Amino acid sequence: MARINVERAHDLGLQAAREKAQVLVQKLADQYGLQPQWAGDTVKLKRSGVAGAVEVGEKSIRVNVELGLLMSAMSGTIKAEIEKALDKALA
Repeated sequence: MARINVERAHDLGLQAAREKAQVLVQKLADQYGLQPQWAGDTVKLKRSGVAGAVEVGEKSIRVNVELGLLMSAMSGTIKAEIEKALDKALA
């Protein structure tokens, strides 16, 4: 199993960051077939072989993903996509 952890600081405030995170979550859900489920300021993302969460905070957004054995081979590509999408969402 591979773990991906990406965190980006922001100065948007909680509500604006949550709106930006929603864009990121939708992109990841569409691209990787994930099922998002919001609970407060955290959204859990799940599908076979992938489990993760996007945590929206007052000063940062954190993405944590655990990949199953088959998806682990793509961990570098997936991490790069998450970083790119997060940077774009926060721009």
